[in-house]
Amino acid sequence: MSPEEFRRHGYALVDRIADYWTKIGGLPVGHAVAPGEVAAALPADAPESGEAMETILADIDRVVMPGIVHWQHPRFFGYFPSSTSPPSVLADLLCAGLGVQGMLWATSPACTELETVTLDWLARLLGLPEEFTSGSTGGGVIMDAASSATLVAVVAALHRADPGWRDHGVRGRYAVYASAEAHSAINKAVRIAGLGEDAVRSIRTDPRTLAMDAHDLAGRIAADRDAGVVPLMVLVTVGTTSTTAVDPLPAIGPIAAEAGAWLHVDAAYAGVAAVCPEFGWVHDGLEYADSYCTNPHKWLLVGFDCDTFFVRDRLALTGALGVLPEYLRNAATESGDVIDYRDWQIPLGRRFRALKLWFVLRWYGSEGLRAHVRNTVAMAQELASRIAADDRFVIVAPHPFGLVCFRPAALPGEADTAADARAALLLERANASGTMHLTHTKVHGRYTLRLAIGNAATTPDDVAIAWERLTALV
Repeated sequence: MSPEEFRRHGYALVDRIADYWTKIGGLPVGHAVAPGEVAAALPADAPESGEAMETILADIDRVVMPGIVHWQHPRFFGYFPSSTSPPSVLADLLCAGLGVQGMLWATSPACTELETVTLDWLARLLGLPEEFTSGSTGGGVIMDAASSATLVAVVAALHRADPGWRDHGVRGRYAVYASAEAHSAINKAVRIAGLGEDAVRSIRTDPRTLAMDAHDLAGRIAADRDAGVVPLMVLVTVGTTSTTAVDPLPAIGPIAAEAGAWLHVDAAYAGVAAVCPEFGWVHDGLEYADSYCTNPHKWLLVGFDCDTFFVRDRLALTGALGVLPEYLRNAATESGDVIDYRDWQIPLGRRFRALKLWFVLRWYGSEGLRAHVRNTVAMAQELASRIAADDRFVIVAPHPFGLVCFRPAALPGEADTAADARAALLLERANASGTMHLTHTKVHGRYTLRLAIGNAATTPDDVAIAWERLTALV
């Protein structure tokens, strides 16, 4: 493809994306394909000869688009938002076009230094402790997702607890503590690290707030220490996946510190709310944390993937992950004057992800990002008010951010199983309508609908349409 061909097809593709964004609100939110249908529409083998771009794009319309769930739809309310934005898309295009490999400072100095500065910007915008910035003992790095950040935190905690941990078995020696509502990433992380999944201690939660019970945490740590098990890490969640519960970090921090456990804060969803001063409370107690992550790719208009991970002591991280084969040695690395982000993550290679965060911070500015967060919360609170005023529904969890969890109220004499089946049917019918897309969870064992707001294109009218449809279907 020549530069001129690239220019022509590139212009056409940008037009296609802009047209998609213009019409997306009129499309059904979900897909209408059966398992295997997309694969069956594709040939068994790659083409022998190259094909025209027009042919390829025709198959986008014929094969791909019918099997798309439109995550950027203004009435996509499932899971958590994964909202991109035009500046983020343009930055991703630039990242792909430059094609740099940012594994070392020497392989692309701008890739490294722009990331360092941009993460310092974000840390200060969110009110993180100064120790999490590059001018201190710590710093930040961009990863793909919070699951990777959790794994890296576990490995750094192991290195701090025992620098020689790789040379002997760790199964049965350490315990990791997380709320019963914590993300399953912690279970995967301890498996990969060799701790064994039984190393995870599931700490009970407050029945009303669904946040970690600090008293139960203290008791479990004491019991483990009495049994000769070392408390390795405490995972605090700021905005749990099911209900956006916020664990009480100010109460948990001193317990973890006294036990000598690494404290990791998973604020993947809700951490970015702290761009607004009124949500600064989500970071109360963060002075106790050893590491922290939040995902601008969820609620801050940065396209997936962009998890920002911060650490208080970068030597614990690089000590755990640093490997330097001869073919990567260079004068800048040997000088110790640069950051080599390959030592801050599991993979060696890394894309220029910082561009999209940098573009978004500069295009919207702090004011624009605050407005987006505030608009989201206002829409969620208005929805919650409507639900609370309708005796056919009940709200089942606190809703401080952009997620509202609710279910149909039980009918007189109705068994829980029957009520849950009715809630599941409501969700199925709502999604099948194409008007919206919701997902579910279980709260206290009961089937619960989750309506998560946060997409860039969502307006109060979109939320009202979804609510009107739900009330018509109940």
